[in-house]
Amino acid sequence: MISLLAADHKLRLFTDQDALSVIFSGLDGCIFTPEDLHPDFFELANQLAGNVFQKFVNYRYSVAIVIEDITAYGTRVEELIRDHTSHPYIRFFTTIAAAENWIKETRHQG
Repeated sequence: MISLLAADHKLRLFTDQDALSVIFSGLDGCIFTPEDLHPDFFELANQLAGNVFQKFVNYRYSVAIVIEDITAYGTRVEELIRDHTSHPYIRFFTTIAAAENWIKETRHQG
């Protein structure tokens, strides 16, 4: 199986345009870790995460973000993570294995 880790394909989310690079990368889905995200990605007031997420939703592209400690980014991000527990295209996980399994499942459903 081809790796779905963003870092393995030199993909990152530093601007909302980076989302398009991910979408058109040829991958069926992509897994991000905090290292792949702009340092201010979870400063929700700057709207970077929201703009990026909207592109993934518009293109119906599956993205998993792996964050081991969901409390590390504050209560607003915790709420965001909880709001995405059953989102069809964007989900948060605590392990890469769980993220990979979810993307595999979404590929078989789509």
